[in-house]
Amino acid sequence: MKRFLQGTALAALFAFGATTAQAADCGKVSITEMDWASAQVVTAVSEFLMVQGYGCEVQKVPSSTVPALTSLAETGEPDILTEVWANSTPSYEPLLAENKLVELGNVLSDGGVEGWWIPAYLAESNPELTTMEGILANPGAVGGKFHDCPSGWACDIINNNNLKAIDIEAQGLERFQHGSGETLQTSIAAAYADKEPWFGYYWAPTAVLGKYPMVAVEFGEYNAEAHACNGSADCATPAVSAYPASKVVTAASSAFVEREPAIAELMKNVSFTNAQMGEVLAWRLDNNASNEEAAVYFLSNYKDVWADWLSDDAKAKLAALL
Repeated sequence: MKRFLQGTALAALFAFGATTAQAADCGKVSITEMDWASAQVVTAVSEFLMVQGYGCEVQKVPSSTVPALTSLAETGEPDILTEVWANSTPSYEPLLAENKLVELGNVLSDGGVEGWWIPAYLAESNPELTTMEGILANPGAVGGKFHDCPSGWACDIINNNNLKAIDIEAQGLERFQHGSGETLQTSIAAAYADKEPWFGYYWAPTAVLGKYPMVAVEFGEYNAEAHACNGSADCATPAVSAYPASKVVTAASSAFVEREPAIAELMKNVSFTNAQMGEVLAWRLDNNASNEEAAVYFLSNYKDVWADWLSDDAKAKLAALL
């Protein structure tokens, strides 16, 4: 009961937002709300801590990786980019080199995983489908489709170039691009419900790969040069390359880091293990919860983790609230 009441109190603070915060200490902060679940939880947790602990006025900016980086390069905004999968985003390193962008910290402390997958039950019944060669020899066994991520995600361009290099259409396999992360997720759940074939892209940490066991498909070794080219929509010579182990970071505009050093320091510390994030996302999925409710769940159950992210003043403010 005590934990429920604490969660209810936190939810109420989310509902009232900036009106419940102390007088603004840090001014306005814009932060991405990327269109996938783990990044949305990062943003919701960060928003709560910035508003209630530091007195910020937070503006969430719905976006995806490529548009957010393009916007920052051209306009200097948004201030903070959450959950940037740096290895899969060719424009990321140039922005660092140009000093337009500052890498603050690893928001997923043990990195992220990207790949092509089939359900475990399909791998058990048809082990040859765990290789691309096996799939191309019998595309009907995976339903004749490659389920791909939405437009605007970095994986959209990378997967498309890999699929061009493999020339899947000539071999009877269709690229089916989902309109959102939610429909991509739902397609896996639907396949599992009926034990139907499924083949496509996904990543971890996610509730989906925790809830629905999947097996990675071998479609090539990682090739740094090929992967870099595949990350560009203008890649002239697409070549097959697996994804590398991913560095997943929070980044911010250089101007913001100079303007709000205390918030930059906070965002350096905001970091989740894959196990922590996977557990929160599984709870979110099982309870059909909102991003804010998932953030409440994390804040209620992982106080020993996030307390260390805060300045002494922010700790005192949140102690008074909680």
